Amino acid sequence: MSTATPTSTPQKPAEVIHGSLIPALPDDLAVHCIALLPRVAHPSLALVSRAFHALLCRHPEPLLAARRHLRLSDPHILLSLRPPASASPVFFVLLPHPGWPPLPLPPPPVPVSSSSSVAVDGNRLFLVGGSVSGVPAPSVQILDPRTRSWSIGPRLSSPREFAAAVALSGVLFVAGGCVPSSAFWAEALDLSSADAKWAPVPSPPHFREKWMHGSASLAGKVLAVADRGGLAYDPTAPPGEAWAPVSPVLDMGWKGRAAVVEGILYSYDYLGQVRGYDPDTDAWSKVEGLEQELPKFLCGATLANVGGLLYLVWEGKWKGKAKGIDETRVVIDWAAIKVKMTEEGRLRGKVVSRDTVVFMDMPRGAAITHCIALEL
Repeated sequence: MSTATPTSTPQKPAEVIHGSLIPALPDDLAVHCIALLPRVAHPSLALVSRAFHALLCRHPEPLLAARRHLRLSDPHILLSLRPPASASPVFFVLLPHPGWPPLPLPPPPVPVSSSSSVAVDGNRLFLVGGSVSGVPAPSVQILDPRTRSWSIGPRLSSPREFAAAVALSGVLFVAGGCVPSSAFWAEALDLSSADAKWAPVPSPPHFREKWMHGSASLAGKVLAVADRGGLAYDPTAPPGEAWAPVSPVLDMGWKGRAAVVEGILYSYDYLGQVRGYDPDTDAWSKVEGLEQELPKFLCGATLANVGGLLYLVWEGKWKGKAKGIDETRVVIDWAAIKVKMTEEGRLRGKVVSRDTVVFMDMPRGAAITHCIALEL
């Protein structure tokens, strides 16, 4: 009697996963793994393959969404360049690590000029005012670089250009850049409320200036430097005491754009030297140690606080040899500076990183209009 041998069921071969990023993983899991890596590693990762380069440099939306879900963030620079023949600046995201290419952002829906102002609250950039066809605009445009999208915010009560704009403690303050007799010469917007409207901030008529060339938040106050003297606004003070002139020392030493890092306001003087203002001592000090590493910033440079480092960003020069190639390239240089205060109260700076960024297909003559940092 023969016994039948049971037939064994053949095992199916394991399903092979083919991902475009990491072959052994599906792409959504690979993006999650890449999101866990520090941003400083991304320039090197972008060289691994075309798929990595596309994710990190050209279409980073899935990666940004994964980092947002994981509650990871790094400081980035939002930079705008205004081409010579364009009415509106073009925005880019820069990772402040050498080798990272600029990531272009979509243009704002209202094509305002470079006379607009910018402020950052959290992950949002506010583009305030500006002019359209030479006429000051009341527009407020909000950029979310995480989704690379713009939205329209509440309209200003007064059209403005060259205004001071500062976000402080969840409130967006704007001042100047409009008719000095306007009841809304200064106004504020509560950013914590989706239905908030602009509210007037009372200000003495004799303090009102039309053109602002710099603004910052320092020691809990909003500072604005105008063409005829600077102003300080303290939101916590009684209305009759909220506005005051800035210190003459601060006013004389503040030239154009400035940045506050660890309670010190940095600008550069008419000799092109980077200087820091200490509100506790009401004195400017030269940032020593930069003479051999950086050029003199007589004009065209801007400053930003990027993760506790002082970043200087300026327009560089293309050093390529190909004929005519500089017609479609703009070069921007930046340097990250770690500044320490010595026991004697002097400021000592050290350049910890530096890079040259090439902006392809930007016409020669494009200039920096805005430079500000945010977490992304």
